[in-house]
Amino acid sequence: MAWIIVAVIVAVIVLWAVFAYNSLVALRNRVNNGWAQIDVQLKQRSDLIPNLVETVKGYAAHESEVFTQVTRARAGAVAAANNPDATRQDRAAAENALSRALVSLQATAEAYPQLKANQNFLDLQAQLSQIEQKIAYARQFYNDVVMKFNTSTETVPSNIIAGMFHFEKAQYFEADDSARQAPRVSF
Repeated sequence: MAWIIVAVIVAVIVLWAVFAYNSLVALRNRVNNGWAQIDVQLKQRSDLIPNLVETVKGYAAHESEVFTQVTRARAGAVAAANNPDATRQDRAAAENALSRALVSLQATAEAYPQLKANQNFLDLQAQLSQIEQKIAYARQFYNDVVMKFNTSTETVPSNIIAGMFHFEKAQYFEADDSARQAPRVSF
């Protein structure tokens, strides 16, 4: 009779361990999927930027500093995306720099009424706005999943399984300090 009780207790512990492990794996996969969704949106934005820059250049050729800034920021974001050694934080920093450069480009475009009336520019601006909204949603989804995963890896009793199988905390996609401040644009 005692061996039945021991067998039941062992079976419950094994079933719990399997459940906890599978839950952690599922959450880790959701974190990776969330990052992949961000990556897709960032790639679309990166592909759209050269067309936007060329359109604005046609109207505001003397704003070369802004164009150089956007071009450098895009190159940095592409380099971070293509660098297998880059961390998610490296990638986030590069993308935040690109976002700031795009704000400067948009502000520059506001100074040119004939550009704001150009249909090609309006279409590109609408596409960029849609992509930025998708990026914001993807970042929110990713950070929500990271929170769930990190909570699971840190709370008892699933932290026991997380420690045994080396599940490490995931990093949030955060804006850097300079991205939290509104950019200054002067003409």
